[in-house]
Amino acid sequence: MIRTVEWHEGRVRLIDQRRLPWTVAHLELSDYREVAQAISDGAVRGAQAIGVAGAFGMALAAQQATPLDIGSFLEYLDVAAVILQKAETTSRHLTFWLARMQRRARDETLSNVREIKFALLAEAQQIAAEDHAACQKIGKHGAALIRNGDTVLVHGGGGLSAVAHGTALGILRTAKALGRHFHVLLPESRPLLEGAHLAAWELHEAGIPFEIIPDSAAGYYMRRGDVKLVLIGAARLAANGDFIARLGAYPLAVLARDNRIPLYAAAPLSSVDMQMTSGDQLPQQARPAHEMHSLLGTPIFPEDYPVRNLAYDLVPQRYLGGIVTERGVIYPSFKDRLNEWLGDSASNQD
Repeated sequence: MIRTVEWHEGRVRLIDQRRLPWTVAHLELSDYREVAQAISDGAVRGAQAIGVAGAFGMALAAQQATPLDIGSFLEYLDVAAVILQKAETTSRHLTFWLARMQRRARDETLSNVREIKFALLAEAQQIAAEDHAACQKIGKHGAALIRNGDTVLVHGGGGLSAVAHGTALGILRTAKALGRHFHVLLPESRPLLEGAHLAAWELHEAGIPFEIIPDSAAGYYMRRGDVKLVLIGAARLAANGDFIARLGAYPLAVLARDNRIPLYAAAPLSSVDMQMTSGDQLPQQARPAHEMHSLLGTPIFPEDYPVRNLAYDLVPQRYLGGIVTERGVIYPSFKDRLNEWLGDSASNQD
């Protein structure tokens, strides 16, 4: 399985998602500022992939540093973390894993800069391994939701959004491996067409049957009974189960509820921010206007027309049938179970 982001011969190597599905091209990044730019430009997308890229960016910053005393070196790493964080302000994983890298750099058992450099690379590789393992477990737990003959509508959560397997699409991969026969509907996901370009490419490579539909057609197929299950890859969750996901998730949730179709969010527990009591506190991010002004490089309306281009939708937990995590499927009350599993543990704090 192709890896979205990895450490390769002293560089951060990632798939340039802007060039899919026509070309599978990699970026080989030798400067942590290039990693930040790749995140900002959308070369790497998805909360988990962005978080892992940020962790490797910190490791890269450490490797490229000129000789410094430990104090100056740690200050330099703090600056790198700020630059990487500014590239994407909503990813729980980026914030969480950058903080983890900074804590590792300050581990009192590390006595010199060389040891810190080695430890940070090992930590980033461990983060990538943990993310991949979590997605595989999510796939195992979520596959039980899919029955033979089902048509599943999927929005986000691809392997390109993580290290490899993915969350929502990881469920589909596992279900296929278990011999389930099902069909997938993919909303195109304007304005960047992540569904038509990225998720469709992944399903094609995995041999999973699918059809791309206009975003505005989802309600039609739900109302006539074609869709049996809706899966959404969540980017970040609040302590009560509210979550943000790729733009378009909220209308899908409303349509699913109105048509009595079960909807599940898929996400690792590292996506949950227990400091956010509800979705109203989850951050939002505006995307550049040019993403709406043109489609595949072709202008579709004048550049001086004003736009509102948001990155994420907020979905209230009342629309959810459950949350598929690496520890199992959480059913209401989400707040009680998330508090039971995570509480105020230090591992879930920034």
